[in-house]
Amino acid sequence: MAADATKDEVTAGFLVIGDEILSGRTKDKNIGFLADYLTAIGIDLREVRVVPDVQERIIEAVNALRVRYTYVFTSGGIGPTHDDITADSIAAAFGVAIDIDPRARAILEAHYPPGQLTSARLRMARIPNGADLIDNPVSKAPGFRLENVHVMAGVPSIMQAMVDAIAPTLKTGTKMLSRAVDADLPESRIAERIGEIQQDFPETLIGSYPRTSDGRFTTQIVIRARDESILDRATKAVEDAVQSATG
Repeated sequence: MAADATKDEVTAGFLVIGDEILSGRTKDKNIGFLADYLTAIGIDLREVRVVPDVQERIIEAVNALRVRYTYVFTSGGIGPTHDDITADSIAAAFGVAIDIDPRARAILEAHYPPGQLTSARLRMARIPNGADLIDNPVSKAPGFRLENVHVMAGVPSIMQAMVDAIAPTLKTGTKMLSRAVDADLPESRIAERIGEIQQDFPETLIGSYPRTSDGRFTTQIVIRARDESILDRATKAVEDAVQSATG
């Protein structure tokens, strides 16, 4: 388990790979999906990085994340084109060889009609030595797992299907619980007291989110904790603070 996790926590980092994300040509839809998915099963997504299709940058990010968190997930760069370099970069990060994997080749041969498994498509069968395959029920070209790093496609529908495929293999921690308290007042009116409550309940995470409607400012306070009794007490403290502030 990662050095910064307690025994009840399972942590993750997410590496989004692709020039098209950084240029704005493609709008990322995977970060929000993965954050919601991991939270629901008891894994804390602690960090997200977005890097270009540059091998050195991918290697640097993968090596930083994989020693810091229980799991690393990547999306993008495992397609059939020349700039799909994620598999090679992962192999380089781990210092292992990469070649056409017979398991992946068999999957692609079964998927494409005879004569249509081109050299470009065969690139999607290049898997680092020692990696396990990740099933792709959508377009068949597999992702792969090497130690704690899970390498998946960037296309949201494919990436999401791959996450479903690997979910049963992931260990999970105690799930994070949450409560929300709505305050009919601006954030500034209650910010100091919320900060004090956070200090009183260090086992919780308390977020304050200002909102506006028709020029009127209100606030939602979200309290998160793994222990339900602590969550209940912290929520009661927030509710009392809101009631006191609103008079």
